[in-house]
Amino acid sequence: MTRSPHDVVVREARPQDAAAIAHVHTASREATMPYLPPRKRTDAEVEAWVRDVVLPSSRVWVAEADGELVGYAAVADGTLNALYLLAHARRQGMGTLLLAEARRACPRGLDLFVFQRNTDARAFYEHHGFTVVDTNDGSRNMEREPDMTMRWEPVTNGTRTDG
Repeated sequence: MTRSPHDVVVREARPQDAAAIAHVHTASREATMPYLPPRKRTDAEVEAWVRDVVLPSSRVWVAEADGELVGYAAVADGTLNALYLLAHARRQGMGTLLLAEARRACPRGLDLFVFQRNTDARAFYEHHGFTVVDTNDGSRNMEREPDMTMRWEPVTNGTRTDG
């Protein structure tokens, strides 16, 4: 079923969303990044991480479609630390809506890290104006997967502003 972005509700996350956010996080990673090492944390541990770490330390938005939480984005200190969607919710404009919230929260610019092999995510971010700032051999992430830093800077009067 295809949904238009107008059928989706994007709102700030609430503490009671922790279990659904954790589900989106793990299901999305497993569906879109099969090259990652097997998950070491249980569902309960991921939910506790969302509840005790992510929600208190980040601005988090969720996307709901037909009453189901299907995606989330988390920003802290000018960095988009997460933007995940369930597989059936991809390519329907929901990621763009979540990214728009992150940009509004960081009007001077937004950084993110993405695995180099995650070509779909890289294309999504490039489409939305992010550029590659650096690459890394994987030594800075727990998955030990080569990654890259990407940055979005707002354009004002045809020129980029200082971040």
